[in-house]
Amino acid sequence: MTTQAGNAGSATGILTLLSINPLEDDHSSWEAIVGHSRWTQFHARDLPSAMTLLQQYDIAVVLCERDLTPGSWIDILENIRHLPHSPSLIVTSRLADDGLWREALNLGAWDVLRKPFGRSEVIRSVKSAWHHWLQPNSTARPGYEGNRRLKPS
Repeated sequence: MTTQAGNAGSATGILTLLSINPLEDDHSSWEAIVGHSRWTQFHARDLPSAMTLLQQYDIAVVLCERDLTPGSWIDILENIRHLPHSPSLIVTSRLADDGLWREALNLGAWDVLRKPFGRSEVIRSVKSAWHHWLQPNSTARPGYEGNRRLKPS
């Protein structure tokens, strides 16, 4: 998990991002593109660890590898729909064909990114997803401190 110091999130104007991907090479190329940004970044290798992070933090954008073990991006999409402020989902794949694009967008994903990642395309897609996420709730939400979800009393 790579994070910036302090509380970050929509209330502070810093993008929070979760990358779900079991492949170490993808994490390395992701870091090369956005590692020097002010974005708060979290990494998970599977659905259970991703859901733990999503329940602890108010994450704006989720990048998810098409195929996970166990599960897939569709399982992530179904799980994030139940969160109080659902993040925007971007599906990543080396095989980003027309069928995946059609399915992802029709089911509610924000975008599909083809690997290997192109810096300008990643930044454009992530910023667009973040701006979309900010629209419904651009102010601080009750139950959050920065981007950390507070435990119920």
